Amino acid sequence: MIERLEVATVGRRLRERVVVAILGARQVGKTTLAKQVARRWRGPVHSFDLERAVDQRRLADPELVLGPLRGLVVLDEVQHLPELFKTLRVLADRPRKPARFLVLGSASPELLRQSAESLAGRISYVDLPGLLLGEVGTKTWRRLWLRGGFPSSYLARNEAVSGQWRADFVRTFVTRDLPELGIRVAPATLGRFWSMLAHVHAQVLNWSELGRSMAVDDHVVRRYVDILAQTFMVRSLQPWFENISKRQVKSPKLLLRDSGLLHTLLDVRDEKTLQGHARLGASFEGFVIEQVLGALNVDPSSAFFWRTADGAELDLLVVRGKSRLGFEVKHTSAPSVTPSMRIALHDLRLDKLLVIHAGTERWAMADRIEAIPVTAIPSLA
Repeated sequence: MIERLEVATVGRRLRERVVVAILGARQVGKTTLAKQVARRWRGPVHSFDLERAVDQRRLADPELVLGPLRGLVVLDEVQHLPELFKTLRVLADRPRKPARFLVLGSASPELLRQSAESLAGRISYVDLPGLLLGEVGTKTWRRLWLRGGFPSSYLARNEAVSGQWRADFVRTFVTRDLPELGIRVAPATLGRFWSMLAHVHAQVLNWSELGRSMAVDDHVVRRYVDILAQTFMVRSLQPWFENISKRQVKSPKLLLRDSGLLHTLLDVRDEKTLQGHARLGASFEGFVIEQVLGALNVDPSSAFFWRTADGAELDLLVVRGKSRLGFEVKHTSAPSVTPSMRIALHDLRLDKLLVIHAGTERWAMADRIEAIPVTAIPSLA
């Protein structure tokens, strides 16, 4: 069992709030993380798996069952019983706070919004990404890149087993998981759209072009992207723009969050195929961006990309208060300073620009510009 970095975060949140929600994609390791948190918990632990009919029946009268419990109460796959949130509000408002509630769900806060509105100010969300380099070790970064961060895919005994797991995941996701979340889209349609997005991974979205390819209007395309974003399959990286003289791109950049699923949708089955694929650089960029955001534990609202109509660009901008940290991703072992980097450094007033590459060395490239290998990403935390 791989120890997740979020264990400490969840433990801290449980000390601060009565209800903490771990949200993430199906099979990403939420239950495993909850077990790791429970092992560290000082006191009684009670667990309910709401995918099991027996546990759903046990909670037919949730206040009667949950009210007397003390310690940590874990409620897995809470989206199957959304009415629980009304009960959790009552229990969260008790004066002595005899219990803390850890709820796990495969839907984003947006999908749970109507059920969770009553818990405003009482609940804290923790998004669980796929496995990170700081969790699996940097020596296996190429394996993590190829297979992705789903534990079952990463830990599979060989590439064939890993690839089959991911192919089954894609099929199950569109045929079973989305309908269970109340999302009604024809599986074949959303599956085809998801595959289409794999071919524009790490590109600025052209809504109209995607709509023409699917023979639907822009609003339908935006809905499909929202569905995949809210279920943690894709990331819509927003553009950074402010009042400077250059015209700036204002459409989001789309990234498939898991590199392994990206490779499955692109029919990339092994390292050799990946290295010769036309989307190699885009795949590496998406993998690095997800690893950086995970290592820094960046709130999605603080992460951007930047591009101007003249071609200057920055792959990732992380804004924290007055601090601005820029990242460029290069699938090479010897990146060099480009005019675009200097423009971004100046126009965005970056404190530092890190160029993350596929080599092994780290060096200063210029004032406030440093080259670091992908293996150094965990040290950014």
